[in-house]
Amino acid sequence: MNLLILSMRNLYICTLCPTVFILFVATGFFLISNSASAQRNVRDSLIFSPHISFNYGLQLPAADMEQRFGVNSAVGLAFHLKTKKNWIFGAEWSYLFGKQVNEEGLMQNLITDGGFIINNEGGLAKVLILERGSITTVNVGKIFSLKNSNPNSGIMIKGGVGFMQHKIRLETQEDLVTQLEGEYIKGYDRLTNGIVFSQFLGYFYMSDNKLANFYAGFEFYEGFTRGRRELNFDTQVKDDALRTDILYGFKVGWVIHMYKRTGREFYYD
Repeated sequence: MNLLILSMRNLYICTLCPTVFILFVATGFFLISNSASAQRNVRDSLIFSPHISFNYGLQLPAADMEQRFGVNSAVGLAFHLKTKKNWIFGAEWSYLFGKQVNEEGLMQNLITDGGFIINNEGGLAKVLILERGSITTVNVGKIFSLKNSNPNSGIMIKGGVGFMQHKIRLETQEDLVTQLEGEYIKGYDRLTNGIVFSQFLGYFYMSDNKLANFYAGFEFYEGFTRGRRELNFDTQVKDDALRTDILYGFKVGWVIHMYKRTGREFYYD
């Protein structure tokens, strides 16, 4: 019984990992894709294409997000399914990171009159203040091919819904500051999360060359979030008011299509 409970717990933890989830879905759709037609010519006709993409985005904050963070980057992994009618369905996970943090009152209870933080040995501690976060969404969209061009390429419009989370990461590196270690760090990280909506407008290019497939465009996120910590140790308040966290910016992705291997035909006289 204990073994069964442990196995179920491990399975539950795995399902919470966005990367594992996306790879699991991708594997399933890849198996489905093997029933699709083996012949393909992207310039002649619309084709069914499951694909994985790796992407990078440069994002600017707005609304409540702008009060806390500056410009950030996002790297991500996605799996999408393109139908023969150019509809797009899939899931995506992005990891957010940045160096611009503006949080009023952050660590004010640890900072001395001279503006320093003291480590456990009585010396000056160097503390890096960073932005970290993630966004996971499920998406649906469509590719609108341009006249007299590749029917599998064109203007792509996509929307999604999912989960946004961000926090302040405090790194003490080689210094040891007890107040910023273990469970204590939760009193300073401003963990915030909630539902998010996404929109993408750009261009999707698909070719017969496995390496020359990409998309690029502008993406927008609107998150409706709340602080999740019981108490901020430095300000002695609970920050659980509803927030509107907006991110927008340019995004580019490299696409790997998963085709069934084209079969060979032999003719005999």
